[in-house]
Amino acid sequence: MRLQGLDPHVSRTTRLLILGSFPGIASLRAAQYYGHPRNQFWPLTGEALGLPLAQADYATRLALLAAHGVGLWDVITETEREGSLDSNIRDPRASDLRALIEQLPALRTIAFNGGTAHRIGLRQLGDAAGRLRILALPSSSPAYTLPYATKLEAWRQLSDTE
Repeated sequence: MRLQGLDPHVSRTTRLLILGSFPGIASLRAAQYYGHPRNQFWPLTGEALGLPLAQADYATRLALLAAHGVGLWDVITETEREGSLDSNIRDPRASDLRALIEQLPALRTIAFNGGTAHRIGLRQLGDAAGRLRILALPSSSPAYTLPYATKLEAWRQLSDTE
C-alpha cells in the first residue's frame, strides 16, 4: 500500500524550511507533522527558537511557526513502508523541493531533520542548494537515541536563522 505524506506548511514569508524524511504512522493518522507524542521535534524547535511549541495545540504550533517565518515539509511525498522507520522506506517518490523553494522568495535556510532527509534532500536540490544555508540536524525521532541535550545543542542553530 502506498502512503501519502502531508502537504507543505509554508507561505511567501517562509525564511526557514525544516524538512523531514517522511511522516511516521502516528503523524499520518493524526494528519499532523511530528504527531508521535515521543517525537522531540516540538520541544527541540520550541527551545531553539524561543517559542512555546511543546505546550501548544497543533493549530497554534503551526501558527507560531508561520508567524516566525518557519515552514515544514518532507523530502518524500509518497512511499511504501512498514512501520515508521526510515530504513523501511521503499519505492519513495521525491517531493519537488525545487518547485517549492521557487515559491518562497524569503527563504534563506533549509534545515534537514535527520540523515535520511539530508541525503535525499540535497540530491533533490542539487545546485539550488548553493544559494541557501543548509543545516543537517540530528533526527528528532525517538528511534534516534542521541541524548536530548546533544540534539538540542545542534538544533540551537535554528536560532541563527532569525
